[in-house]
Amino acid sequence: QPQLVESGGDLVQSGGSLRLSCAVSGFSLRHYSIGWFRQAPGKEREGVSCISNSGTNIHYIDSVKGRFTISKDNAKNTVYLEMNSLKPEDTGVYYCAADPSNYCSTYVLIHEQDVYDYWGQGTQVTVSS
Repeated sequence: QPQLVESGGDLVQSGGSLRLSCAVSGFSLRHYSIGWFRQAPGKEREGVSCISNSGTNIHYIDSVKGRFTISKDNAKNTVYLEMNSLKPEDTGVYYCAADPSNYCSTYVLIHEQDVYDYWGQGTQVTVSS
């Protein structure tokens, strides 16, 4: 059974940086697209970024462009989300999810989150002002 485990969440001050990790097992990153999502208290879950199985198709929502970077290491079975210049509005529980296809787009992140079949438990990111 495919599994994903997020780590790296922490309490940081505005302007700080964090690197989240998503360790996967039960499947190969060579055949799955990975998405990062977040959910703030009282708000709906929103897509943040995704990376295709090849690693060449990468997308971000507008609010994190230029600040966040998604990457992966297939050999280590790990996907990363580097977050810089963090803002209080970045606060939330961050989840990674896997889709057994090679598709990655901002449209899917915003409107078709249901395509992701497997989800991690989440890691808390809190950015203080």
